[in-house]
Amino acid sequence: MAHKPKHKNTHNKMNILYIVAMQAEAQPFIDHYGVKEVVDFFSPLPCKLYQTTITNANGNSSQLSIVLNGQQHGSDLVGCEAASVATLAAIQRLHPDIIVNSGTCGGFQAKGAEIAKVYIGNACMFHDRRVPGDDIWGTQALGNYPVWKGAQEMSESLNLPLGKVTTGSSLDLQPCDLEIIQENGGELKDMEGAAVAFVASLLNTPVVFVKSVTDLCDSGAETFEEFSRNLSKASQALKETNIRVIDYLSNL
Repeated sequence: MAHKPKHKNTHNKMNILYIVAMQAEAQPFIDHYGVKEVVDFFSPLPCKLYQTTITNANGNSSQLSIVLNGQQHGSDLVGCEAASVATLAAIQRLHPDIIVNSGTCGGFQAKGAEIAKVYIGNACMFHDRRVPGDDIWGTQALGNYPVWKGAQEMSESLNLPLGKVTTGSSLDLQPCDLEIIQENGGELKDMEGAAVAFVASLLNTPVVFVKSVTDLCDSGAETFEEFSRNLSKASQALKETNIRVIDYLSNL
């Protein structure tokens, strides 16, 4: 039996909220659905909202809201702080049934990652919050926030691999970060996932991750160059997967 998100809206319409950091990551599926921006919805915050209603082949309708972190100083706001602000504002204003944090990530060749391979995240944690002290402080620092219980079933239905998301505030990977990732079974390295899950946990909202690999953390390549080279390809793969994910969620 599918693990259904709790419906808070009327007429059984699924209310799906996407949280995405970068315009380039979201634009392919924004264009696919012809989603229009709701201008200044979050003003004075920089977050951007794109919203539409989708009806799938089975006649099931969903409200699709795509929220971007926005921009400051001419560039996309990436990282945990911007993702936390966008997630909090979006939950409070849009009251979603489920959050999908969609974006690009780093992966590990040793664990089967390939460029533009898309995963469903079934667990998440922080890898760069090094807080000394007892187990209580350490547990809070790592996070290990709950992920939607239907993640595994969705991955099986869509034939997508599962992976544990680990989050940090920097694009590069320091040896101390890698040690934490390896100790905790991390497979996908991003800059937003655990921050989204942290806010979602405070407001009791299910969250799941859709992540596409732009760079291989153990390839020896320079991270930013590899990320930049593969961003478009990984974002196209995200689009194709998100179409399937949205259709799947609409049928729950």
